[in-house]
Amino acid sequence: MKKQTYIWLVSLIPLLSSCSSETERESKPINNIQLEHSILSLSKEATKLHVPWDLQYDRINDAILFSEIGGSIRRLDKKTKAVTLVDSLTDVYHQRTLGLLGMALYQPEQQQAYLYLSYTSKKDSLIFSNLYRYDYSPVGMLSNPKLLLQIPGNTGHNGSRVIVSTDKKVYWATGDAASDTFAQDSTSLNGKILRLNLDGSIPKDNPIANSYVYAWGFRNMQGLTHDAKGLIYTSEHGNAIEDEINLIQPLKNYGWPQIEGMIDTEKEKAIAKNSPRQEPIKSWTPVVAPSGMAYYSSNVIPEWQHSLLLATLKNQSLRILKLSADGQQIVDEKILFKDQLGRLRSVLTLPNGDIYFCSSNRDWNPQKGFPKPDDDVIYRLRITDKASAPMINPLAANTVNSPAKSGPALYEAYCASCHKADGKGLTNTFPPLANSSLVKGDPAPLLQVILHGLKDKTINNVKYESAMPSFSFLKNEEVIEITNYIRTHFGNSAPKINQQHLTSLR
Repeated sequence: MKKQTYIWLVSLIPLLSSCSSETERESKPINNIQLEHSILSLSKEATKLHVPWDLQYDRINDAILFSEIGGSIRRLDKKTKAVTLVDSLTDVYHQRTLGLLGMALYQPEQQQAYLYLSYTSKKDSLIFSNLYRYDYSPVGMLSNPKLLLQIPGNTGHNGSRVIVSTDKKVYWATGDAASDTFAQDSTSLNGKILRLNLDGSIPKDNPIANSYVYAWGFRNMQGLTHDAKGLIYTSEHGNAIEDEINLIQPLKNYGWPQIEGMIDTEKEKAIAKNSPRQEPIKSWTPVVAPSGMAYYSSNVIPEWQHSLLLATLKNQSLRILKLSADGQQIVDEKILFKDQLGRLRSVLTLPNGDIYFCSSNRDWNPQKGFPKPDDDVIYRLRITDKASAPMINPLAANTVNSPAKSGPALYEAYCASCHKADGKGLTNTFPPLANSSLVKGDPAPLLQVILHGLKDKTINNVKYESAMPSFSFLKNEEVIEITNYIRTHFGNSAPKINQQHLTSLR
């Protein structure tokens, strides 16, 4: 009997050693971040992913659940770092920004757990945005899909973040589907914050009777989160100016498309006087393309407690937006990883104070120098008591968002994310400026496009999908600087313009 016990214990040692090594496995930091009192460690937890779009924490399995835009749902084991496939959705329609997008994992104690999914589909020539609910088993398997809502979609502006807030209601941030009318039509479900019961029915206490609409007047929300008290915040893409952070309140109109960002022009003030509109609590010009957002409640990183953590695509950064005590204002902004990790898509906070976020460098609009060989990546930020990697410091927002003045700086701020640093644009999406007959020719047509925008245009037999917004908000001297820069770069050689060229076009 003793011999058998000894053999059993010896045979168990490798297994115990294996479990121990998995439990203790720690990723090598690639950077340390020096805060006022704390040091953080940045590590890569998963690499070579294909455009992870949303991150959720599976508390039962201590894992990170994430969606990939092409239709896959995967799980990252926090201990072993192994990535496994949970499911692959065959009816997801993926094109540019369309695909499997937002998720919300709801895991109540001793009750059925659900995974809410937002994704685009296509039938014949029609595109739809869908909100589904799946049963989520204790071992993390999906079953019993139920379509809760299906609304019009488009080739862009589909929004699509989802949360379950403290009131146990589902909130779905929908885009305006590139329509000029949906956002201000309270009977449409596009350009809205929609509020649903867990089963998809309309809550009896919604602000509009028998309607899912909770708030409206939105263009293209890319982030959605809530604080510990249930205050709801969104991040939203502006057009050419005024990206926004909004504090969502029931029955409020957030202005789009009649008002963009702050109510600061005479036309916008007149509209708001006749019909009240809600201003954002934060806006950015030049735009930063805000994406996923999470609320940080933990005191593990005390400097960031009671802050919104925001991923950005254009500015390629993680932003720490400190909230006022009542959560009604943003009182400070710090910036991390600007142009270091590429486009950042989603961010997640865990109960232990860790922060996970992901890059989006293999998506439709890669920026200069990306994707890297190990893109896309899920990163982790964790507090540490020692520095073992190159140290970086958060930047104050006023050192990064200072107004651009010169031609190159203005081009970088307003043009490069679409037309690229080399002026070559993006095939079928953004037309090239390099060796462009429009750029090199008579300045009037070029200035018309810059000042008034352009859409549904075929150039050299190529139809470009993305619209060019109006940049009429720029001062004359800024328009002149940008125009002269693109007319004398990217293989273009054209005479410079002056103030007289603009006089009749304003």
